[in-house]
Amino acid sequence: MSNFPHISEANAGAILTIDLDAIVANYRMLVDRTPEASVAAVVKADAYGLGVDRIAPALAGAGCRVFFVAHIEEGIHLRHVLNDTGVSDFVNAEIHILGGLMAGTEEAYDASRLMPVLGSLDEIHNWKDYCRKIERPLACDIHVDTGMLRLGLPPKELDKLVEEPARLDGMNIVNVMSHLACADEPGHPKNAEQLEAFRIARILLPQGQASFANSAGIFLGADYHFDLVRPGLALYGGSAVPEMPNAMAQVVKLQGKIVQVRDVDTPQTVGYGASHRVEGPGRIATVPVGYADGFLRSLGNKTTGHIGNIPVPVVGRVSMDLITLDVSAVPKHQCSVGDLVDLIGPANSIERVAEAAGTINYEILTSLGHRFHRVYVGAG
Repeated sequence: MSNFPHISEANAGAILTIDLDAIVANYRMLVDRTPEASVAAVVKADAYGLGVDRIAPALAGAGCRVFFVAHIEEGIHLRHVLNDTGVSDFVNAEIHILGGLMAGTEEAYDASRLMPVLGSLDEIHNWKDYCRKIERPLACDIHVDTGMLRLGLPPKELDKLVEEPARLDGMNIVNVMSHLACADEPGHPKNAEQLEAFRIARILLPQGQASFANSAGIFLGADYHFDLVRPGLALYGGSAVPEMPNAMAQVVKLQGKIVQVRDVDTPQTVGYGASHRVEGPGRIATVPVGYADGFLRSLGNKTTGHIGNIPVPVVGRVSMDLITLDVSAVPKHQCSVGDLVDLIGPANSIERVAEAAGTINYEILTSLGHRFHRVYVGAG
């Protein structure tokens, strides 16, 4: 759920710009790419850290009527967000909870019109029991594990469900779904194995729609699309398949303000641990962005910002609140206190930052912190 304090541009050490038009364009591109399927939006983890309060209405405005989140509290909040728009189509959007049905939450699901993704016989029993208690069939999804060994009905529970179909009486099954483990590696044999397992599951459980593909799964082709696809990362501009050119519009830009520029005329070291040594004349700029802001500590001495088109390497360790950059190549009139350094932007995608940090683009997005001045552009 969004919980970002309003920080004025004057008071902030960095500016995070989120392009809602780019998110809408990415959604529409995925709609065009999956003509035989509906396209949901995964907006869990506060829309991957970018702010569900602004992003969900923008996606609804683009025609999205099905949303997935991870936890029930995220679903309750999203229902309030969509209700507050006052647009009847938005108010009636489907909200599915990927994390399943925790015991004792049935009434909360019902009150906010949320759909649990049921991944065990116990969850199915509890949902059915609640439907019987209120004498109304309520909507839900059934999650079948096809090879993640995480959430979802394992094969033995699926067999038992097929043997005892009455376990599903009194429920409205909207989707039968599963999740791909290796979709970001198109040539991985696990993809075909899971596809076959899901096809068998659909024969055994033909109720409702079939939903299988995440962002990367969409790019595996039409065989993986079924009735409903569930993109997340791709909506936010991330490259879902690293070995393919990124077809998605870039959504985020992070710019840090320079708070100090130091001239160096003798060999000196920079930052904690003296991990970088300036050997000759140069200049070091300090920017108030650090690992407390989601600019990961592992980026020290490994990533590069930009001032205009000029690369400015991060030198020294990333500390909690500060980074230092070598701005020796930048003309002095372009590098003064208050000027901006692009840390994530057109020349430094989230993929490049993730590679430098030794992680994935998902973590870069979801780590972006609460101390930025956030700017939303486009989509009203």
